[in-house]
Amino acid sequence: MFRVTRDDLLGTLRQLETRAASSLEGQRLDFKRWIDRSKGDSLRLIVQASVCMANGGGGSVVVGVDDKAVGQAAAILGVPADIETDKIARAVAAKTSPRLAIAVEEVAVDFGTRRLLLVHVPDCHTTTTDGQCWQRHGDECVPMTPDMIVNHLESRGSLDFTANAVHVPLSEVVSAAAAERLRDISGRDAPADLLAQSDQELLASLGVLRDGLPTIAALLLVGHEDALRRFVPAYKWTYLRMRSGTGYSDRADGTQALPVAVDRITDRIMADNPIDTIAHGLLHFEYRKFPELAIREALLNAFGHADYRIASPITIEQYSNKLTISNPGSFIGGVSPSNILRHVSVSRNPMLMEALLRLRLVNRVHLGVRRIYESMLLDGKEPPIWDEVGNSVSVVMLGQQMSPRFRGFVDGENESGRALEVEDLLILQHLGRHAEVTTATTARLTQESAEEARARLNRLAIERGYLARGGSGKGTYWRLRREAHARLAGSGIPDRDNRIDWATARTQVVSALLQRARRSEPGLTNAEIRQVTGYDRSQVTRLMVELRDEGLVILEGHGRGATYYHSGQRN
Repeated sequence: MFRVTRDDLLGTLRQLETRAASSLEGQRLDFKRWIDRSKGDSLRLIVQASVCMANGGGGSVVVGVDDKAVGQAAAILGVPADIETDKIARAVAAKTSPRLAIAVEEVAVDFGTRRLLLVHVPDCHTTTTDGQCWQRHGDECVPMTPDMIVNHLESRGSLDFTANAVHVPLSEVVSAAAAERLRDISGRDAPADLLAQSDQELLASLGVLRDGLPTIAALLLVGHEDALRRFVPAYKWTYLRMRSGTGYSDRADGTQALPVAVDRITDRIMADNPIDTIAHGLLHFEYRKFPELAIREALLNAFGHADYRIASPITIEQYSNKLTISNPGSFIGGVSPSNILRHVSVSRNPMLMEALLRLRLVNRVHLGVRRIYESMLLDGKEPPIWDEVGNSVSVVMLGQQMSPRFRGFVDGENESGRALEVEDLLILQHLGRHAEVTTATTARLTQESAEEARARLNRLAIERGYLARGGSGKGTYWRLRREAHARLAGSGIPDRDNRIDWATARTQVVSALLQRARRSEPGLTNAEIRQVTGYDRSQVTRLMVELRDEGLVILEGHGRGATYYHSGQRN
């Protein structure tokens, strides 16, 4: 990859005495000015320049130079001393998809702030997280249309790693055991005539052969271990039964084809996931700490969306109270933990996922994620927790005890033709641990817009009769009606009479702020008021908005540093 060294840059900067930096720019070198008025605008400029350079073959971006000015003193303006190089790199990674890993180094100069940033950009395809994409042509950044992006990816051979052909005869890489296991796990839902075909016919029907040759997708489905180790060297899975945060009592590793691997891992998990029976009246509920359906869906999701170019295993860590399944490869296409429940399905491995779709092992409309949520929530458990750390995505399932009262409530509604959606279950599950819920909290839980969340709460209140509305305007909240509370009592739902004492909280907060004002001490932040009242963040915000509207408190600052003062302290 082309890379400007520090010495190269210093030599180039000397030419600015007689010419503008724009005349020195080219396919692999760009100059950008740091925007003093806005750090955010500067970061967006660096993200755009980095995306453009990456799609153009890689190169270097120099930050802190006015590319229109002539003369070193006029052109070399520099970058503020408090701008940290690692934060620049993290910001670019966070704002690009796939994540762009740049390297940033400081260069000392004699002009401006006496500090430039030299950003080294690798040759790869990426876009911004909001879908914008550019490509460098000479000294210009040209917006890329969808057709241009597809052509660019195809020319790079990186459109789908699993679609790459393996230039060996199919008979040399197929595992008969893996092929039969693939038929077995698909047998419940896949068309019978499809599964009755020979191995070669089946793989052809699944679309994982190219000109009769196997692809990486074919190997992942039915390849034997030697072939997988040879042609997909980064692929591996690891199971750990954890006895603590750092130690494990059992470990298994493998490189088998997907159906065999899923079988082996499932057997390991289920060995420490026995069926328990809970009596509830005349009913007896059988449940597992980790629902079997959720395990299956999470494993297929991990294998289906893994980045098989990254030398990191698909990892399963089983604790006594939680199960974590992780796969290499960050979220793509705008998917994130905060929208995964509702975002359209985006595939990193289209050929592999298309084959799994034809086998009915996964679903085209992204139902796998919803099934994981539903299987946890139906038992009255907390929803799965999704996370992204570096180039890895994980889902955590908490191994809580089943709530027979909650499950009975849901089953009763289903039998009455009043089936509950995953979003409804999320709201009821939240009310199992909190006395009330607001529109903002509901939108966060269900990953809907505020308008959608408000409409859902109103439906649960008016059409279903589960909820009662309280407050008004920004202070609106919803609680369980007495009848719904009675049906759910004993399922973790708090005492209905243990309601939020709004009047007491108002008095406590105003009194505390007044006393601090008299002592000439700073006011209180949202976090500190939560400690005083025992409320959650949204409840404190609602309370303080009410007190501000009444002229009793004043808010100063923004974000986590925002502080509330007694109005008398600021008059």
